[in-house]
Amino acid sequence: MSEFRTERLGRQMQEMIGDLILKCRIKDPRVSPLASITRVEVSRDLSYADVYVSCASGAGSTRRCAQGLQSAAGFVRARLGEALHIRKIPALRFIADSSVREGFDMVQKIEALSREALSRETLSREALSRETRESGATAEARDLRRENETN
Repeated sequence: MSEFRTERLGRQMQEMIGDLILKCRIKDPRVSPLASITRVEVSRDLSYADVYVSCASGAGSTRRCAQGLQSAAGFVRARLGEALHIRKIPALRFIADSSVREGFDMVQKIEALSREALSRETLSREALSRETRESGATAEARDLRRENETN
């Protein structure tokens, strides 16, 4: 099967499984309505599809959600069979996807580093301006002493 067709089928499956989750059609309590399907990779021969699941609640809940979806894989596959008009519905493997969480953590680390760099820059500017004021004051005092000495 062409790569374009498997990608398109993956996108359709992603949308349909996400819709099942969102509408609470999957009754397993481990499946949170906050779960989202990040991507679906369908094999070229349509024998299986890897469904990557992410949950906003954290890594533990993402694993539980993937387990809940795996136990409901037959139900999900049956619903896909009703909606998709293809000869063979792939077997579903649900995988906990931590990439969203890792990306969020990376953004937080970058923001913390930029705040730290900004505070360092602010401190160095304040120190520089303080030195400039102090050196300017001493230069003025030196100039006043010279004027007093010449008078």
